[in-house]
Amino acid sequence: MNKPWFAEYPAEIPTELDLTEKPLQSYLTEAATLYSSKVAIQFMGKELTYTELHESALKFAHYLKTLGIKKDDRVAIMLPNTPQSVIAYYGILYAGGIVVQTNPLYMEREIEYQMKDSGAKVILTLDILYPRVSKVMKNTELEHIIVTAIKDYLPFPKNLIYPFIQKKQYGIVVKVDHSGQNHLFTEIMKTAKPESADQAFDFENDVALLQYTGGTTGFPKGVMLTHKNLVANASMCDAWLYKCKKGEERVLGILPFFHVYGMTAVMILSVMQGYKMILLPKFDPETTLKTIQKQKPTLFPGAPTIYIGLLNHPELKNYDLSSIDSCLSGSAPLPVEVQQQFEVVTGGKLVEGYGLTESSPVTHSNFLWDKERIKGSVGVPWPSTDAAIFSLETGEPLPPNEMGEIVVKGPQVMKGYWNRPEETEQTLRDGWLLTGDLGYMDERGYFYVVDRKKDMIIAGGFNIYPREIEEVLYEHPAIQEVVAAGVPDEYRGETVKAYVVLKEGEVLTEEELNEFARKYLAAYKVPRIYEFRKELPKTAVGKILRRALVEEERQKTEEEQKTS
Repeated sequence: MNKPWFAEYPAEIPTELDLTEKPLQSYLTEAATLYSSKVAIQFMGKELTYTELHESALKFAHYLKTLGIKKDDRVAIMLPNTPQSVIAYYGILYAGGIVVQTNPLYMEREIEYQMKDSGAKVILTLDILYPRVSKVMKNTELEHIIVTAIKDYLPFPKNLIYPFIQKKQYGIVVKVDHSGQNHLFTEIMKTAKPESADQAFDFENDVALLQYTGGTTGFPKGVMLTHKNLVANASMCDAWLYKCKKGEERVLGILPFFHVYGMTAVMILSVMQGYKMILLPKFDPETTLKTIQKQKPTLFPGAPTIYIGLLNHPELKNYDLSSIDSCLSGSAPLPVEVQQQFEVVTGGKLVEGYGLTESSPVTHSNFLWDKERIKGSVGVPWPSTDAAIFSLETGEPLPPNEMGEIVVKGPQVMKGYWNRPEETEQTLRDGWLLTGDLGYMDERGYFYVVDRKKDMIIAGGFNIYPREIEEVLYEHPAIQEVVAAGVPDEYRGETVKAYVVLKEGEVLTEEELNEFARKYLAAYKVPRIYEFRKELPKTAVGKILRRALVEEERQKTEEEQKTS
């Protein structure tokens, strides 16, 4: 198949990658030799070198083995970005296990579902989350809970002060029942031995990670990502960032590691290249701005809502963000306005990429350097990655500039869904991953994502793409965040509704916004309803949950019909 995008590649980026067949954890072993005394993790003032990170991961692996963890057993991590989350991730791999990433925001029902579905035997979680996990334990295959706390890796005196802050925030002091089922992370680090943990493994087929998708349709599915998938995607990322220097970059780790984008673009890439990870357990604009000024990160993988949050902070001008050289944005469309503003503020480059959990996650990106950036495009396929547009009617490849479904193929594409052969078959066809995204490719091989198939609004027979409406509304100077969605309408079937968050101190009426939209959009695309909100529902990685708003509207309509 023709790959016109190769002609666009700068000379420094190879079109194909030659992958070394070694497991993911071996990169930490190498880093402990090559960058032994270099800082691997900076966490709120505490630092760990690559030697310390490696030894801690081996200790964790040894302890898991004493708990009976064998090859391919599943071990869950339910933590924000902390040193413990990195230690455990590599420790599980050293023990031959499969990592199950679990969102720490999950409630009991969601934890129970994921533990049952994955069959995890051990889970590592925070002390404040322990009550939630312990309640569902009896309904799952969980045999052990390992408990840690934010304070465990804070420097003095923060480690003494933090429990008081925690009590004030959450109103609880957690007491862990020291039965044979419960274990303290701090004790493991004191008593376990950092023994070598070599495992026989199959690079192509051994699953390293079960990463659960968001479950916007039905229950979340466990995406099986192999050692090859994850090594390939991090290697592609490294090839794309060809101006970054091994062992020298400082990476801001706000994107959560329980999301595949943060895991690959921050954690795996950093360990592979000997970078310093600057970890923050959650996104708070002021803390982030202070951290950037003090720690001077050079690489900042993020999401549009993170960049928007920083740009709209009232004290932004008082902080120096000039250390930032390069930013890759993912997880949601990046408004052009946001990209331009952030580049002015930092002096660095910010480009949009594209991917999905099933592809580890990145498949496309714009070029950071030496090339013009194409407005509205998610860029071109990464090295060793093929992509095409398939017709929704025939399933055949389409020529340039014709709308269809984006499909991708490459070494980063998942093995399949955990225990779901039928759904795997529907999503993987002849080696192609069907993304469920609508878009087109131009003559040069640049791809454009128009919308999710399931997010497309059909109003009065017209196909309307929410992203186009959002791009226009984002240009209004008073708007901080916006999402467009289709809501039920008796006459048109669906109609367009815009949910809007205004910048602090701004005032805007529906009439003014409607007038603005009509200047730039065809009449049938202009929102018929506007709703102003203080905030929008989001995932942990900052992706606005359009489906949650649609579901809210559906329930509202049902209630109205019952009472009428």
